[in-house]
Amino acid sequence: MSFSFFKPSRPKTPQEMVKSIKESLMALDTKTVVEVRALEKAMEEVEKNFVTMRCMLIGDAEVEPIAEQVSQLTQEICNECLIDLLIHKLPVLGWEARKDLVNCWSILLKQKVGSTYCCVNYIENHFELLDFLVVCYDNKEIAVNCGNMLRECIKFPTLAKYILEAASFELFFKFVELPNFDVASDAFSTFKDLLTKHENIVSDFLSAHYDEFFDRYEKLLTSSNYVTRRQSLKLLSEFLLESPNSQIMKRYILEVRNLKVMMTLLKDSSKNIQLSAFHIFKVFVANPNKPREIKVIVAKNHEKLLELLHDLSPGKGAEDEQFEEEKELIIKEIERVSRLQHLTG
Repeated sequence: MSFSFFKPSRPKTPQEMVKSIKESLMALDTKTVVEVRALEKAMEEVEKNFVTMRCMLIGDAEVEPIAEQVSQLTQEICNECLIDLLIHKLPVLGWEARKDLVNCWSILLKQKVGSTYCCVNYIENHFELLDFLVVCYDNKEIAVNCGNMLRECIKFPTLAKYILEAASFELFFKFVELPNFDVASDAFSTFKDLLTKHENIVSDFLSAHYDEFFDRYEKLLTSSNYVTRRQSLKLLSEFLLESPNSQIMKRYILEVRNLKVMMTLLKDSSKNIQLSAFHIFKVFVANPNKPREIKVIVAKNHEKLLELLHDLSPGKGAEDEQFEEEKELIIKEIERVSRLQHLTG
């Protein structure tokens, strides 16, 4: 005999779920919530709804998500403009609610309704939401949550392209040097994804904004912060040397000021930075079409450069032999350039 006085509540439909989430998020509006208890109750309702949304999208230990429900929920979220609220209410959400939202975010973006990425399509029509997420790096309470959401967005070419070309992109040059290490590291992860995930988009962006981008990037390479210098140098190698940005690389290695930055980094107190700088410096020297200005700088500084290179070693490892061969070729080229410059005056 059952002694239960309560029937189990009927699971909400996707439409009911979205309505409930929307109402609970709107109840968080500090202009309308006067009593502390009312705000606490609204927050509890949001958290409960987010748990239900997460279970509907991802499932739990006992229940697998139902594909049709996931599709319906995604469609309804877009129909009801819930994405705006989910993003704009981030600063007032509690820790658990933010964590659940981040878990749901990647599923929502990847979910197709028919042949369309419904949520991605919605953001394409409301690009200001991406600007909002970028600016949230200034709020250390939610910065990492927003960073996770941004990196999910960046997986889609149209969204990555917008962020790269938006005025808010410039903020990353500040965010990667914020005093809070966790926030700065997360911002750098997003910055890196923007510059490496979609090679053709990045190549077009760098071609169109070459001077302004590398003016700012030089400040990162010469930063007083060791982590910033090392990460920026490593990232520069990735998007210059390890991707189809050959036109950008060719342009970069023709400029004396870039060579001078690499020569300065070759003298860095950190062995890791010296080695990373060498891999870019060698491209300047090995370039068969070096401009006269580059040759003059190399020849003028050849003694110091040779001294630095003779002392440079990668330490123990399988790449020692290849590194030594490359180093020897660069040393010979520096000596050759120096001799020719001496002869020609």
